[in-house]
Amino acid sequence: MKFIIDDADIEKIRELYATFAVDGVTTNPTILAKSGKQPFEVLKEIRDFIGPEAELHVQVVAADAEGMLEEAHRIRKELGINTYVKVPTTKEGLKAMKALKKDGTNVTATAIYTQMQAYLAGKAGADYAAPYVNRIDNLGANGVKTAKDIHDIFKKNGLKTEVLAASFKNSQQVLELCQYGIGASTISPDVIEGLIKNDSVTMAVSAFVKDFEELCGTGRTMKDCR
Repeated sequence: MKFIIDDADIEKIRELYATFAVDGVTTNPTILAKSGKQPFEVLKEIRDFIGPEAELHVQVVAADAEGMLEEAHRIRKELGINTYVKVPTTKEGLKAMKALKKDGTNVTATAIYTQMQAYLAGKAGADYAAPYVNRIDNLGANGVKTAKDIHDIFKKNGLKTEVLAASFKNSQQVLELCQYGIGASTISPDVIEGLIKNDSVTMAVSAFVKDFEELCGTGRTMKDCR
């Protein structure tokens, strides 16, 4: 499973890249709006930091296919051909996906709430389909199960599309999809921190340090002990 950051805060992205083995960054209009900066200013900063080969996912805003195509062409021109254009999985979006795949554009089908949306996006050639796990839960369905179902639909129907699960509330949701072997998950920084935060681990490390310092002296490590 690819491990992707769902945020546009460059400082948070830098911090997470320094710690975790990250495969890229996803953004959406809401995430970009939180930055308070113009979209391409933020996106170019992210692209410069993560490099030309890393995955960067950027969403179109137009409601019609023609407008989506125009946005997609500018996104690729400004941010590189390896950028994934996120297209909402609507009727117009499916039309745009088909056209974009004909000219070799990387496509991420987004705003997915149902298995059939994902299937149709896969048939349109999308590289990724992004089900909103927690938002599906909030509608009374099961977001993790929906993402798993989509993964199975792709495999059983011979589609090359991979699941890019999004909208997580907690680390358990991420764990279940990682265990299932879906293609990728894009995760907000606060949930990413929860993947490693564990009071039992902290207590164990503190006990090791205390015992070592009692033996060798306060502040000593394996670097300067006898």
